Formats: sequence, structure tokens, C-alpha cells
Amino acid sequence: MVELLSGVFSAFGLSASAGLNAYIPLLVVALLARFTSLIKLSSPWDTLTSGWVIALLVVLSLVEFFADKIPAVNHVNDAIQTFVRPVAGALVFAASAQVITEMHPVLSLSAGLILAGGVHAVKAAAVRPAVTATTGGVGNVPVSILEDVVSTVLSILAVIIPVFVAAITILITAFLVWWLWRRSRRASAAYGN
Repeated sequence: MVELLSGVFSAFGLSASAGLNAYIPLLVVALLARFTSLIKLSSPWDTLTSGWVIALLVVLSLVEFFADKIPAVNHVNDAIQTFVRPVAGALVFAASAQVITEMHPVLSLSAGLILAGGVHAVKAAAVRPAVTATTGGVGNVPVSILEDVVSTVLSILAVIIPVFVAAITILITAFLVWWLWRRSRRASAAYGN
């Protein structure tokens, strides 16, 4: 039972991470599965440990890293990633859960898709536009770097300390919901509604 919950918590942490950066959690899972005993991927997910797949993930990670730091290109990247990040979240959830044999694949893929898609939606529709508006775009690069760091740390911790990641994910989600609610109320008050 503990292993089941640990796998689910890891999967949720990795999916949330995919909402920030599609390729970092996939790369973390691939590298940890190939070079450590922390993750054991079952077929067909063990394809992630292929040298070619790891090389492709490194290239895609670098492309996303740099594309997200260039003004105007970062908006195009976010539009493209609207489709990629939820799919990456679904894949990493299913691959990393270690409960893929315990959970129906459609359920695990759906959970990852919804979580990564939700994180990406908050990032792309609320956080990034607010940063752009309040800093004139100057804050986008530091925020993007922070997102990459958070995605990397969250991905690693999701595998090593999954319960901690679950707690942090819940706290961050609660904070974002509160922040968006507060922002909405301020906007309503400003317009006199």
C-alpha cells in the first residue's frame, strides 16, 4: 500500500512539473530509470531509457529552455506547449506511477493530462501575462528560469520524497487558487461589480 501511494504521489509531482516544462520531468524519469534503481519502468514506458530517447529529450529540453527566454518567441512556445505539456504530464504520470498495472491506463493518463494541463493553464493564462504586464516583459526571463528550476527540483523530489512533493503540490495549488480568487475580487471591485 505504501508503494502504491508513493507511486501515485510521484506521478502527481512529475505531472505538475510537466505543466511548467514538458521535457524536464520526462528526462528526469528517463535518466533515473536508466542509471539508478529509484524507478523501474515497465513496458512500454521503458522505451524512455533508450539512449536515442534520452538524447531527444535533452535536445527538446534545450530548445524549450532557450525558446522560453526570447521575447515574442516565448508566447509562441507557450501556445505550442499548450498541447505538449498536458501530453507530457499524461505520459510521465503513467510511466512513473509504478502503479500502471494497479491503475487503469486511461485513468492514469487522464490524471496526468488534467494536472499538467491545469498547471500550464495557470502559468500561461494568469501568471505569465501578469508578469509581462507588471514588468513590461523584463520579468519573463527570471520567471522562466525559476519555472525550469522548480520543474527540475520538483521532478527529482517527486521520485525521492513523493509525500513531500504531494504536500507541496497541494500547498502551491491552494495558493494559486487563493491568488486567482483574490485577483478576481479586486478586478470586480475595481469595476464596481
